Amino acid sequence: MSTYADRFTGTSIRVPLLNGEQHTYINFDNAASTPALIAVRDGVDRFLEYYASVHRGTGYKSQLSTWAYETARAATMRFVGADPAEHTCIFVKNTTEAINKLAQRLAFAREEVILTTVMEHHSNDLPFRAVAETVHIDVLPDGRLDEDDFDRKLAAYAGRIRLVSISGASNVTGLLNPVHRLAEKTHAAGALFLADCAQLAPHRAIDMHSLTQADHLDFVALSAHKMYAPFGTGALIGRRDVFEHGDPDMRGGGTVEIVTLEDVHWAGAPERDEAGSPNVVGAVALALAIRELGEIGMDAITEHEARLTAYALERMAAIPDVEIFGNHDPASAGDRLGVIPFRMKGVPHFLLASILGHEYGIGVRAGCFCAHPYLLRLLNVKEDEATQVRERMLKGDRSDMPGLVRISFGLYNTQSEVDRLLDALAAIQRGNYKGTYVQDPSSGEFTPASWAPDFERHLRLV
Repeated sequence: MSTYADRFTGTSIRVPLLNGEQHTYINFDNAASTPALIAVRDGVDRFLEYYASVHRGTGYKSQLSTWAYETARAATMRFVGADPAEHTCIFVKNTTEAINKLAQRLAFAREEVILTTVMEHHSNDLPFRAVAETVHIDVLPDGRLDEDDFDRKLAAYAGRIRLVSISGASNVTGLLNPVHRLAEKTHAAGALFLADCAQLAPHRAIDMHSLTQADHLDFVALSAHKMYAPFGTGALIGRRDVFEHGDPDMRGGGTVEIVTLEDVHWAGAPERDEAGSPNVVGAVALALAIRELGEIGMDAITEHEARLTAYALERMAAIPDVEIFGNHDPASAGDRLGVIPFRMKGVPHFLLASILGHEYGIGVRAGCFCAHPYLLRLLNVKEDEATQVRERMLKGDRSDMPGLVRISFGLYNTQSEVDRLLDALAAIQRGNYKGTYVQDPSSGEFTPASWAPDFERHLRLV
């Protein structure tokens, strides 16, 4: 199997285990955030020698920084198939800020409705609840979007729907949504369509299509920290005709053409929506990552991750008492992302994740993955049980919080790393772990009683 590990930072770092040994760290938490590509790190280091304030500076460094920032904007637009004549790209901190910005910028009327789904990350749900009536499309028992319910709700709220916002891929199950087909139905209903591509962008090619095509995407949001460029930026790419008008959600330097004591004339897009000094370094990092992903090829990325996913699903099925959620058919690994949620009978999800980290040097994630309604639906938690759990959580007790363990693959992961994970799961299933773990009721998480790492030896901050 091909490996891309030598393109990434941190893949050979050794970390301490509970037994005093040091093991090479394995990161299977890529759905949350990813390490930097070496090309991104080195490119940022080179750029920092020339970094200066962008726009309107007359010095050479300022001119170079402005060129780099605007070139990064153009690269981001090309990455999602956006046309500068029809679209603009607004740099933000992350997908969460992008969706909040759009929610505020569209200036919803009281009667207007936003459709989203039960499967969404909270960032593609909560911003909309604050600005308009938000209706949730249901999911099927296996976690897939219920497209029949999508059609029913389009019809039920006909004439009132302003925006439909759906993730390109689930951060919980890795399931892909047919965003272009859903967008075509959305446009036929007279509404706009946002694809939350935070999970999709590092793994699949994205093409917004021309606004003249019925299945185009009106808006796309993505985060660089999930694309191997964790330098604090993201992007909202969308219709220029929307962002050329209306008041910005944040006001200040860079957003205006003319200011008098009596009046303000806003700048055009995208400047109108980029208040203050921008994260130029983050934009450069994103462009460097996009270039590297392009050189590797999105098809090659898909193939690599599909092989890992199929292999993991096949081996996990052989471990007793392990239950996988979502699509767990190895034969269809190419039709989903490498995100696998699961649980192990008799071992709470928080405990299992802690054992993997402390005794095997494997980083995973446990809990609800910022998608509480979706997890409860996948776990088939009844409403009365969910109410009781929520009441205990609101009192500060998360000891029995429902959840799963999630492994998620990045481009740099290898089959040998998957082997180490699956060997660890088989050992834990047999009760083969040494630590005495103590649960913190306020977080629900477990830590070994004797664990006292010296983090300061790695990084001095004070």
